[in-house]
Amino acid sequence: MELNDKIRNLAQATLKDESLFIVDVLFSLKHGPSKKMVIIIDGDKGVNIDDIANISRDLSKALDDTNLVDDQYLLEVTTPGLDQPLKLKRQFKKNVGRSLKVHLKDKTIIQGKLAAAGEDHLTLDQETGEGKKKEIKPRELGYGEIEKAFVLVSFK
Repeated sequence: MELNDKIRNLAQATLKDESLFIVDVLFSLKHGPSKKMVIIIDGDKGVNIDDIANISRDLSKALDDTNLVDDQYLLEVTTPGLDQPLKLKRQFKKNVGRSLKVHLKDKTIIQGKLAAAGEDHLTLDQETGEGKKKEIKPRELGYGEIEKAFVLVSFK
């Protein structure tokens, strides 16, 4: 098992709330004098600062106890930012009702409101036409067709 997988499993084990989940584990070889480990977490109902503090404290202790990393490292526990693409089906399900910008593997870029997110595919409601001719057309996409997808933030 790779180091990232071991760290992911250890991090997942420190989560006390079932609505929280690990999105990604990034482990850089160099960050100044030490290595940097970034654990990205998300939650079905969001993540608050107390969640981050508790996970950071519990994971730090678990990493020290298991000696998975020999060298010094900097541990950062964070949530995905707006610039981070959705990576897990669980993230798509959490964002039903929000607008997405989706980059497909065929290099097409589409936008629409995420109407549904299932196990194999998602449904994106795309607006077509203008004024009275405006229509909403649902488009089903398999997760395998998606290269990356971002939540669009509206300030309306």
